[in-house]
Amino acid sequence: MIECILVLTTMPTDERADALARTLVEERLAACVNVLPPMISTYRWQGGIQVESERQVVIKTTRRSLATLASRIEALHPYDVPELVVLDATASDAYGAWIDETVRSG
Repeated sequence: MIECILVLTTMPTDERADALARTLVEERLAACVNVLPPMISTYRWQGGIQVESERQVVIKTTRRSLATLASRIEALHPYDVPELVVLDATASDAYGAWIDETVRSG
């Protein structure tokens, strides 16, 4: 088993989520990005309760790429405070090796 990370963020539209996914893969910051179907998010923001449609974005990458990936997400993201949740994960040897080979060295 090989260690990797999953980075979670949300985007407001399919188009923005797809553009982010493509950019992160093209720039070799992620091996794979999953854009999940629309969901409803309820959260507190600027003193009120907000209810918005969003897309959950799941980014599969390596820990060594995290700092560059995080900076890139912040630069591309339309939100003032983008979600950036990092989860440690373990992948099968073959899948983990693919992630490691696909993502450029940090």
